Amino acid sequence: MLRGRWRDLMLGSGFEAGAEPYATALRGTGAAARALRASMSPAPASLWPDAPFDPPAGITLSYARLHTMAQAYAQPGTGLTGEATLAADVLAGLDHVHRSVYHPGTTPHGNWWEWQIGSPRLLLDTLTLLHDEAGADRRAAFLEAVGHFVPDSVLDDYTGTSTGANRVDLCRVVALRGILDGDPDRTGLARDALSPVFPYVTRGDGLYADGSFVQHAWVAYSGTYGQVLLDGLGRLFALFRGSAWEVDDPQARNIHDSVENAYVPLIRDGLVMDSVSGRAISRGIQAADVRKPPQSDHQRGHAVIAAIALLAESASPAARARWYALIKGWAARDTGTALRTDPQFGVADLARIAAALDSPGPTAPPLVGHRLFAAMDRAVHHRPGWTANIAMASDRITYYENGNGENPHGWHTGAGMLSWWAAPATDGQYADAYWPTVDPYRLPGTTVSAKPLADNEGGGWGAPRPAVRWVGGVTDGEFAVIGQHLKGLSSTLEARKSWFCADDAVVCLGAGITACDGTPVETVVDNRGLGERGVPLLTVDGESQPCSVGWSRSYGRAAWAHVEGHGGYVFPGGASLEVQYEARSGAWRDINAGGSAERLTRRYLTLVRSHGVDPADASYAYLLLPGADARTVAARAEDPHWLTLLANTKDCQAVRLPSLGLTAASFWTAGTVGTLGVTAPAAVLIRETAARPSGEAPFGARGTTRASWHGGRASGSGRTASIHLAEPPRTGAPIELIWHRAVLRVTAHDPSVRVLSTGDTLRIRVDPGTACAAHRCTVALA
Repeated sequence: MLRGRWRDLMLGSGFEAGAEPYATALRGTGAAARALRASMSPAPASLWPDAPFDPPAGITLSYARLHTMAQAYAQPGTGLTGEATLAADVLAGLDHVHRSVYHPGTTPHGNWWEWQIGSPRLLLDTLTLLHDEAGADRRAAFLEAVGHFVPDSVLDDYTGTSTGANRVDLCRVVALRGILDGDPDRTGLARDALSPVFPYVTRGDGLYADGSFVQHAWVAYSGTYGQVLLDGLGRLFALFRGSAWEVDDPQARNIHDSVENAYVPLIRDGLVMDSVSGRAISRGIQAADVRKPPQSDHQRGHAVIAAIALLAESASPAARARWYALIKGWAARDTGTALRTDPQFGVADLARIAAALDSPGPTAPPLVGHRLFAAMDRAVHHRPGWTANIAMASDRITYYENGNGENPHGWHTGAGMLSWWAAPATDGQYADAYWPTVDPYRLPGTTVSAKPLADNEGGGWGAPRPAVRWVGGVTDGEFAVIGQHLKGLSSTLEARKSWFCADDAVVCLGAGITACDGTPVETVVDNRGLGERGVPLLTVDGESQPCSVGWSRSYGRAAWAHVEGHGGYVFPGGASLEVQYEARSGAWRDINAGGSAERLTRRYLTLVRSHGVDPADASYAYLLLPGADARTVAARAEDPHWLTLLANTKDCQAVRLPSLGLTAASFWTAGTVGTLGVTAPAAVLIRETAARPSGEAPFGARGTTRASWHGGRASGSGRTASIHLAEPPRTGAPIELIWHRAVLRVTAHDPSVRVLSTGDTLRIRVDPGTACAAHRCTVALA
């Protein structure tokens, strides 16, 4: 029964093979299988000439090709369905790989993943499809090989490479070995070994209560390894459901909760943000199969969506309806490859996606709100019409990940990179050969030294991390203050960076910018990709600029700039600005050893604030207005009341936005700014409103609900204020907040908040814990 169910999970069910998009997908599988069969040429060290068994990635690639051939045999509509000679060729290929390398006499070498996950997963899937054709003796031999490389003992301890998404994959291998070998105890062992994946973690690999997902100990990885975890668990939950091996661990609910807590906020109109995809951002067009569409944020986003559709089969009806509504919304707004016909999917995933898209019920609108993923140093700001994403690094989260010849130039992706999307036309901003062609020293939002860095600078697999703790911030679920104590990779550069995420803008501040590398230091206001032939319509201070490729200009005191179709920038008080419009060329091979060597050229418009060589205590301030038109940007630049810059120093960065009733601060040290003070480093956000705040937590404000707050009755009328405080250094030591503002009473507060006094001055004491969580207090103002 389980073997048949696994076969259905692979091949799909309930679809019409002659209908689209299934007919096209099935014909494609048949065509691929024919080409692979024709090019298969067994040799002592390979099955295909372009896939040698050493390095071991060639073993996995060979098994992947044989699996494609097996699918063409097992599925309808491929033109090869049930063809005996094709099955014989697949079995002959399996025999050759087994005899040559993947057998108990081989000592694994190179990348462990190929031996324990990549190859056995594909081998077992193929053996499932050709179970009867393989025969008992061949099955036993192949299963013995899998047991050699993946012994049951890999599940003994939840440590090393047996954690997070890798643990799920290892459990899948062990479970399938048990099913194909008729060993119910081994299958039960694999089911039980899933349990360490379910609880929230507070360090290392896994899901965190704030929605973060970390793999390889230091890497924000929701978009790839997180997708593997979600897809793998979705398959195993479906496999075991209703059987003697059903997953009954109550903490498995965390996986279903993670869809909306961990994944949904990172998806915009079908794409998943690159800041949570690690070294996978370097995987575009692969030399091994240039026929496949290049990997991109949209392709990876679709894979996450397919995993959500799969997990929906084991979700409650209410959750399934919500997820289907989200999927319909993403598909409707997606400007890339259509989700319903995405060629990366086989018919099984296409059928599950179709079930979501064709389901009754509403289509979910775009998200609005802020989510801070403090455990993985990422923040996402969703507003009507636009989205922004901030990527940072700390002693908990790496600057960047490289390994296996991938992503050697990702050095500054954690240096405060600010990615954003506005009009639908910008949803492909980071998908159009961005990573092989963009200047890696000039990523948007970053403050960097021009000091040359080596390939894989700092070490691999997330090893390079700055010795800083104050990275994070606080949000009320709608607006936020985010901060990063920046130390440059292999550099003397140090700075404090803050982002104040508001209704139609992000206020970007930098201070204490200091370095002695002997090289220039700059803050990259933006670096917009314009595609292969794009020409920017750039306006600076009301004057259109005559842009042609190779054009550049320095402005001594620019007040604002606008790029048609993208958005604008305001520089309070005016600031020096350097602008460059250039064509840059690169190949995926430059950033990924397995990438295509084809040279690609893309155009970029880069706006830079230069701090000079070896700056001392330099600073910057600008507003990013995604999607705004030129008139709106000009009006904002001329409005002296929209923004009050309270502080921009290495000790404190703070703003007040009167129209929003918003005051927010990054306190890098204990101190006071205006009427607000703290006794230790903290992030503080205060919202003043004319009415009592809603009891309903907005999107992103997860955790304590109003029902669990402590305090007296709410104010019946008059002004109120909500105060949110977090401690990004995560020492856990108590903090006092002092607000010299007349307060009638505290109407509600989190259990972690103790009210010390009200009246002319509010004093509260917060026990912040060590998770950079928001601690809330609501007051009635005099």
